[in-house]
Amino acid sequence: MLLPVRIYGDPILRKKLAAAGSPEEVLPHLPDMIETMYDDDGIGLSANQVGLNKRFFIIGEAAFENGRPDSVFIDPVILGASDETGDYEEGCLSVPGIREDVERPLTVTVRYTDPQGEKREEILTGLAARVFQHEFDHINGIFFVDRISSLRRTLISGKLKKLINQHS
Repeated sequence: MLLPVRIYGDPILRKKLAAAGSPEEVLPHLPDMIETMYDDDGIGLSANQVGLNKRFFIIGEAAFENGRPDSVFIDPVILGASDETGDYEEGCLSVPGIREDVERPLTVTVRYTDPQGEKREEILTGLAARVFQHEFDHINGIFFVDRISSLRRTLISGKLKKLINQHS
């Protein structure tokens, strides 16, 4: 079932989310979240984007270079990031119609719980690292547009205000 995606201006998108708890609390939401992500051509989706106050997100298989399937990251943490950064144009299902270049570390070391309840630690690179950071920002109430220059933010402020007014 497709879930309504919350749009910029919705208060839940600015919340630092609560711990997800056990994987059993997350599992029922995954099929609908995956369907919703792909229906809108997304590559990642965080719980608060569909109204859930739980620290987890999904990343679609297209973000991974090694054929890894869609992946779930429960109560994730970024343990470290590379000094080397790169710009890449990002968009967001919750900020429709806006795309901006965002500078992020190219590699991140992360820890999370998987859907089977196993604690995992791994190094992500490339697009997977970028999407992880984007979704990790979401569960901390941060948007990609918060990470662009103040000049660029000023230039898109009208579009952002329009999104907020649509939500009100």
